[in-house]
Amino acid sequence: MPLMPLDVAALLSAGTVIPAHPLALTADRRLDERRQRALTRYYLAAGVGGLAVGVHTTQFEIREAGLLRPVLELAAEVSGAEAGRPVVRIAGVCGPTAQAVAEAALAAELGYHAVLLSPAVAGASEEDLLDRARAVGEVLPLVGFYLQEAVGGPVLSLDYWRAFAAMESVVAIKAAPFNRYRTMDVVRAVAESGREIALYTGNDDAIVHDLLTDFGDDQPHFVGGLLGQWAVWTRRAVELLAQIKHARAGAPEALALLNGRAAGITDANAAVFDAANGFAGVIAGVHEVLRRQGLLAGTWCLDEKETLSPGQADELTRVCTAYPWLVDDDFVAEHRDTWLS
Repeated sequence: MPLMPLDVAALLSAGTVIPAHPLALTADRRLDERRQRALTRYYLAAGVGGLAVGVHTTQFEIREAGLLRPVLELAAEVSGAEAGRPVVRIAGVCGPTAQAVAEAALAAELGYHAVLLSPAVAGASEEDLLDRARAVGEVLPLVGFYLQEAVGGPVLSLDYWRAFAAMESVVAIKAAPFNRYRTMDVVRAVAESGREIALYTGNDDAIVHDLLTDFGDDQPHFVGGLLGQWAVWTRRAVELLAQIKHARAGAPEALALLNGRAAGITDANAAVFDAANGFAGVIAGVHEVLRRQGLLAGTWCLDEKETLSPGQADELTRVCTAYPWLVDDDFVAEHRDTWLS
């Protein structure tokens, strides 16, 4: 599949919604291709500007299960044939340098435009990670990734981010350390680089905060999100980003609305991501929302031990009731049968 002519840097710099694409499985934990396609169609219909596939929400275990190629291929096939507009395809890339370069080459072969480079490499120093990034950047443009420690991310220094931002292959950085100080390091490094690098929030606990914050004169700001949270209720996420852009343009009514909803979005994320249990049920939580909407048949993960935590389902019910403006059940119900056909 050839690459769609696409100015990746320009699309990312404009700011868009990029959901982290989940994995649809059958009860016997095989790939459910019909529902996998339906999920991609849902995101496209919701109005996203990109898809991130092969990332944490897709389950890193797809590699050991032999599912990396088919999962990447399905999303590329559906988005390439059905989007009807430019949509940036971002492939998650993992492992040491040789593995990461090979996965990037596969993504390029399948029509992806950039890679999200996981920093979780056992025993790697910051210089090792930078050398790895340079090698992968020779294959496809890079989206950097500051991953929170709770799910295996390393603490990375300001100097690391300075060196990373200086790479010509870098088009965006997803900041997801779930830590304000570390998030500021990324912003500062991009500002000091003088390069046009799009900042994307991955801090699912501070989505509105990140997207509304001005970091100072001539400083970059977050323009969009690449988020597991935006894998659910995605139509509302697209509307949220539009409201944020409206507020940043000076609309006081949009700003007031967002200030009133920011805490609710974080509360809902705590339920979806299972923050009370150290994020143990994060992927199952995403699946449960999609199961309730009829997009997934169950909450099955490749790892049988990954399930909803006790009380998590009740928390999901609570936040859906408390924040009806957050859910897009009516939108999904209207189109679900078509997406599944």
